[in-house]
Amino acid sequence: MHKLVIYIFVFIAILSNAQAQDHRFDPPWNTPPESAVNFTIPGIDNIPDLYGEIENPQLVIFFAGNQFMVIDDLIKGFKKEHPQYERIFVETLPPGILAKQIQGGSLTIGNLKLTHTADIYTAGQRRITEMADYFDQTIEYARNKLILMVPEGNPKNIRRLEDLQRKDVRISMPNPAWEGVGEQIKAAYKKAGGDQLVSAVMDIKTKDESTYLTRIHHRESPLRILEGKADVAPVWYSEVVFQKLINHPVDGIEIPAEHNITAKYMAGKLKKAKNPEAAAAFMKYLQSPAAKAIYKKYGFEV
Repeated sequence: MHKLVIYIFVFIAILSNAQAQDHRFDPPWNTPPESAVNFTIPGIDNIPDLYGEIENPQLVIFFAGNQFMVIDDLIKGFKKEHPQYERIFVETLPPGILAKQIQGGSLTIGNLKLTHTADIYTAGQRRITEMADYFDQTIEYARNKLILMVPEGNPKNIRRLEDLQRKDVRISMPNPAWEGVGEQIKAAYKKAGGDQLVSAVMDIKTKDESTYLTRIHHRESPLRILEGKADVAPVWYSEVVFQKLINHPVDGIEIPAEHNITAKYMAGKLKKAKNPEAAAAFMKYLQSPAAKAIYKKYGFEV
């Protein structure tokens, strides 16, 4: 009986440990701001795409979410050059969601409603061009390309885009209905394998659920790889660079230039910006050698 009790406690300890590790890869992957109380609870109270000072900000920036990894260094560098701007608030949600927030004036996450007016909005060239009437200044400041993120060691031996149509391969794929990168990835599929590959990944495998369509790929896709729920995820090059920098067990499979696409990142200063001087200073900083070095550190091209 004594041994049985010991075995039960050992089993419970092992089970508890496994459950405790369920969230070991969870964001936020940035460095949280210092405060009197840190009450981040993985899987419950955790808002990784809202960053900084939410109350009376002196600068509000809506960053396309796949740039979340530069925020720590970028904001720190900007504050060093412009110490008068201490309170900066940043959102790193999908660019389509941020665009709707700008157009509609508000956003709700859980029970939190935000009504901030963006001073600066960054997104891909197409999105900024479509919203040109909202801005009084736009700049291009970085570029990116696609890569395949896989678990460390590449257990499914994925070597090229055409391998994604295999029945044994589970894909984490941005939903084109929500994320602009989804259409760009579809274009890469078409370059590599024509309509057959596009149909296999986006239609056939979606129906049998071996393609999972994300709504916020810069969080979901890495997590699905890390948690063993996906075998491959088409992502931006910088996302693989970042996950490896923080020692997460992923690898990247390069996509040949003839099948790849190049995204151009642009920033627009809003005509309705409530902090126009701070916004102008940040637009200038984005084009500086210091900012370009930060983007290069995380795998962007400048």
